[in-house]
Amino acid sequence: MLDVCLLGTGGMMPLPKRWLTALMTRYNGSSLLIDCGEGTQVAIKQKGWSFKPIDVICFTHYHGDHISGLPGLLLTMGNAERTEPLTLIGPKGLERVVSALRVIAPELPFPIRYQEIAEPVQGFKLNGYEITAFRVNHNVLCYGYTIKIRRQGRFSVERARKQQIPMQYWNRLQKGETIESSQGTLHPEMVLGPERRGIKVTYTTDTRPTRSIEENAQGADLFICEGMYGEPDKDAKAREYKHMTFKEAATLAKRAQVRELWLTHYSPSLVRPEEYISVAQDIFPKAVPGRDGKSTELAFEDGDGKEG
Repeated sequence: MLDVCLLGTGGMMPLPKRWLTALMTRYNGSSLLIDCGEGTQVAIKQKGWSFKPIDVICFTHYHGDHISGLPGLLLTMGNAERTEPLTLIGPKGLERVVSALRVIAPELPFPIRYQEIAEPVQGFKLNGYEITAFRVNHNVLCYGYTIKIRRQGRFSVERARKQQIPMQYWNRLQKGETIESSQGTLHPEMVLGPERRGIKVTYTTDTRPTRSIEENAQGADLFICEGMYGEPDKDAKAREYKHMTFKEAATLAKRAQVRELWLTHYSPSLVRPEEYISVAQDIFPKAVPGRDGKSTELAFEDGDGKEG
């Protein structure tokens, strides 16, 4: 089960009922953030989720509406007596940018580990998350992210018995562990079936439509994509400032054959995005307007997800 929450859906500047950009996920006791705009702390509190399990923060890019909430969040995590390391992932310049922001949060009781993205596509594995960063097309260096939770094949008691594997090793093999035993090396593949469908979420903001988005979002259970503009007269503005319209996001969702699309990162002028959602739904019927606090529980294929 993967919990997903859009903490903030605003772009450029916060509105009275709209925080700036942030996404939070929870899996197996570990929380992950993508972006940390102004108000992210308040949004987490409003959702009733906790700061302490946040182990990873990924940044799409370093415009203020995507990172300005970081110093305060770090201080809050420090005041909660966190001591576990925090991993930050982001484009080139990550440590320099964060160090500058930390002038107002200089002393923390936990170490920060920096992992800068050096390639157009780069993978990271942390706390059960398989994270892929992929370059998009904004007016500064910017990345989207795909989060995968893999699911191994079913354990076969029949295969384990047929190969006379002692029962004491079954649990460890089921967890993916390779074991050196008196019988030789025991591999998980000896008792596990083919890998089953896992969970996949793709998140991207501040970009024009790109092939990299389509490829990395392919088959996603949930595609969260910027829809900076829904109004019909904003196409030229989207191209000029390298953002996306509702129509463009929906077209990407259709091409990537995702299961559901949430729009986010709205222009301050787009006060009621739901008024324009039909523009996206005409192209991709499973498009919905994201809102602050919108969340879902994504279950493995034989489970039931819940949305809030």
